[in-house]
Amino acid sequence: MIYLLGVLVFLVLVFAKMALVIIPQSETKIIERLGKYYATLKPGINIIIPFIDRAKTIVVLNRGRYSYSTDIDLREQVYDFPSQNVITKDNIQMEINALLYFQIVDPFKAVYEISNLPNAIEKLTQTTLRNIIGELELDETLTSRDTINTKLRAVLDDATDKWGVKVNRVELQDITPPVSVLNAMEKQMQAERNKRAQILTSEGEKAAEILASEGEKTAVINKAQAAKEKAILEADGEAQARIRKAEAEAKAIELITEAVGKTTNPANYLLAQKYIQMLAEVADGNKTKTVYLPYEATNLMGSIGGIKDLFKE
Repeated sequence: MIYLLGVLVFLVLVFAKMALVIIPQSETKIIERLGKYYATLKPGINIIIPFIDRAKTIVVLNRGRYSYSTDIDLREQVYDFPSQNVITKDNIQMEINALLYFQIVDPFKAVYEISNLPNAIEKLTQTTLRNIIGELELDETLTSRDTINTKLRAVLDDATDKWGVKVNRVELQDITPPVSVLNAMEKQMQAERNKRAQILTSEGEKAAEILASEGEKTAVINKAQAAKEKAILEADGEAQARIRKAEAEAKAIELITEAVGKTTNPANYLLAQKYIQMLAEVADGNKTKTVYLPYEATNLMGSIGGIKDLFKE
């Protein structure tokens, strides 16, 4: 009796363990009752009928390998697909490795609309990537990663919607052209660098010549301006000197007029004074021997006589 009771308790515990299903957060299970869909379990404690209800087994990708499990992970997942060969529009073969970020949003569709979800996503990604790369040339493929990622994500998200999957992001990890293409690209880049260096050198020389010519032009303009200002200053100085000299002579004539009075012409006095100064220069042996006499010498002598009479008075 005790043995039977122990067996009964054991069976009850086993039955209770099988009936109580604990689902972790961000996970779920698909329950089938007698082979037909019954429920999608939520995180926490769930009760099922043992031997009548059972969890649906699905294919999952674990560490790069396909395996079977009853647990469905609702978190965002990352698939790192192996490198695959693709051909560009200009018939260049290369290898591309892609990363796919997706999330199961409808477990029912993910289980019943596709038999092998990871493999379907991988094959769809490969074929879609080949189609997109086939529309681009090599240079566009290497420089348009964002465009390729956007197109690939849009196509995959639309195609996987009926599988209950949301494709959040697609990233091209590696793009590896053939070795011959890499060598040609390296030579092209080197030639482009040399071209830019020559252009920069020629532009530098051109700028230096322009600066030198502008410097010479500025120097010539400055010299001409200085000569002009010098000539103006000299002319102004000469004019000022003549004005001062004329003013001095006018002042002298005025003083002489006051001294000799109205009886004697002041011009005769000045003329006689100049004549006497000339005679002193002629008498100097170091001066020239040529003597110039006024045409009316008698009038000059009369002027000298007038000066003498003035001193007598």
